[in-house]
Formats: sequence, structure tokens, C-alpha cells
Amino acid sequence: MMVPVGRLLLLRNVPKSELVAAMAWLTTPALIGPVVGPPLGGFITTYFSWRWVFDINIPIGVAGIVLVTAFIQDVREDNNTPFDWVGFVVSAVAMSCLMFGLETSGRGVLPIGVSLAALGVGLAATLGYVVHARAHPAPLIDFTLLRYRTFLVSVTSGTVFRVGVGALPFLMPMMLQLSFDRSPVQSGLITFASSAGALVMKPVSVKLLRMFGFRDTLVYNGIIAAVLLAVCGAFRPAWPLALIYLVLLAGGFFRSLQFTAYNALAYGEIPRARMSAATSLYSTLQQVSLTLGITIAAASLTLTMALDGHTGPMLIDFTLSFLLVALISLSAAPLSLTMPRDAADDVTGHGERT
Repeated sequence: MMVPVGRLLLLRNVPKSELVAAMAWLTTPALIGPVVGPPLGGFITTYFSWRWVFDINIPIGVAGIVLVTAFIQDVREDNNTPFDWVGFVVSAVAMSCLMFGLETSGRGVLPIGVSLAALGVGLAATLGYVVHARAHPAPLIDFTLLRYRTFLVSVTSGTVFRVGVGALPFLMPMMLQLSFDRSPVQSGLITFASSAGALVMKPVSVKLLRMFGFRDTLVYNGIIAAVLLAVCGAFRPAWPLALIYLVLLAGGFFRSLQFTAYNALAYGEIPRARMSAATSLYSTLQQVSLTLGITIAAASLTLTMALDGHTGPMLIDFTLSFLLVALISLSAAPLSLTMPRDAADDVTGHGERT
């Protein structure tokens, strides 16, 4: 809930001409966690207990409560429509069952029948919600927002692209620990490079989008990011550590630009009165796409292990899994071609003469 609410506070107060810069600033603090988290988590897991990884959230959460109380005003939207309780219950069942089924599929933690049953219930509830939303005057998740071209492209292309990104935090640490014989702390000191590259991108994202516009950025930058994701599958223990760092830094750099573009493009045509509904729908689909990345990566590992007769994941299995999720992310580029080259130029300032 914090992601759409925080994003909505920003969208209500920022003009569209400053939307890209605002989105970059919004995500910069969130990138500090992925930079610090892997080394810190690896250190805690290696030298203390993995349970501390969860306990550390308590003081951070308390600090967040104090800061929000001190600095965030109690802003409320004027809304005279009744709350969509039916939609809330049905969508909650749909999302819970889908996420549960996707998270457990292909991992061997539960019988496959349980995962399939959860997916079946989730799909049935999703269909039920779609029927409900078409008839409700103010549905909780409003699919009519997909009529806006830039929002539709950001949702469809962004969802496909995020599959690969969602797989990276699942595949990379496992590959480093199981195939490279790295400890958790050593793995964390390597994987954080991807988030460090994303952090470096944020200050220059505004200028790059102004130079190239949304469409060309999403197409060409998306291709580069997908290729760099596939290169991760080519990592071998004999590779120089500096080269691995370079690939991860570059991959994080280009993926970060892609996310900034998607996040700003999504709201380029949305009227302010519908921003709340847009942030809810967009955040929901973001979470589902990232979970799909983990599910597809886990399923591909299981499949390649079965085909090769491996009892555990081998280096070649990780290579094939990285290649699969990279191809899925690559398919996002042609989806971005469905919008005009000057789409949402009023947001980036692309094409303006200075």
C-alpha cells in the first residue's frame, strides 16, 4: 500500500513537465536498500542468523512511522462514491491466490496440486472481478484506464520487461552460491553492483529522456538491458571479478532508465482526478510481473534440471534460465513501438528547442 500512496502524494503536487525528475527522485531512496541490502544480508546470514534479516525491519519501520508523522500531511481525496467492498474481497482473493500459486510453482516446497489449485481459484476470482468491474460505477481497480495509450504501453511492455528483472534477484545469488561456491556475504558483495548501477542512472535519466523521448528510449534501451541480462547467464567462475561487476553495473544502469521511463510514461495522459485509480492498478500489476519473473525462473531451472537429469541446479541450468527471462524481457521492445514517437513529449520536453 505504501508504494501507490507515496506515488500518489507526488503525482498530486508535481506538474507533468517535472514528472520524470520527480519519479527519479522518488525511486532513488528505494535504491539505497538494494545497494546496502545484499552485502548486509549476506553478512548477517553468514556470521549471525538469517532470522535477523527480518528483525532488522522493526527499527526501520519505527523510524519510518516517526518521519511520516513529522513530515507528511494528512492529505485526503474528495470521494463521495461508496467503497467497493465486493471488488475488494474478490480482488484480494484473486491476488492472494495468484501470488501464492505463482510463488510456490516450480519450487518443490508444496505439492504441485496445491499450487495449481491456488492458481485456478485466483484465475476464477480474476474473471469474476473483471465482470464485477464492468458493472460497477467506481470499481476498486479500474481497467478502463487501459484506454489511455501511454498507460497501456507502460503496463503491457513494462510487465513483460519486469519478468526478467524479477528473476535476477532469484537467479544471481543462487548461481553465485551453488555454482561459484561463494558464501552469502561474498554473493551479496557482488549482486549489489546491479542496484549501484541503477542508483548512478537516476541523475541523468531526465536528460536522456529529453534527448530521445519515451518511445525510442524504451525500444533501444530495452534491447540493451535485455542483452546485458542474457550476458549474466554467461558468467563463469574463471571470469575476472571486475568484468562481472562491470556487466552488473551496466545492467542496473540501463534497467533503471527503463523503469524511470515506464513509471513516468504511465501517468503522462492520466487526468489528475484518476491518478489514485491509476497508481493502484499500476502498482498491482508491477508486483504480479515481478513475481512472474521468479516463477518463470524457478520453473525453467526445474525443467532444465529434469531434461539434463540433474538432481540440483548446475551452471548450464542457470545459463538457460537467464537466456529465457532475457528473451521475455526483449519482447517488451516491439510492444513500445505501438505508440507514436512523440508520445508524452510534454512530460520529457523531447523535441523542444532551447
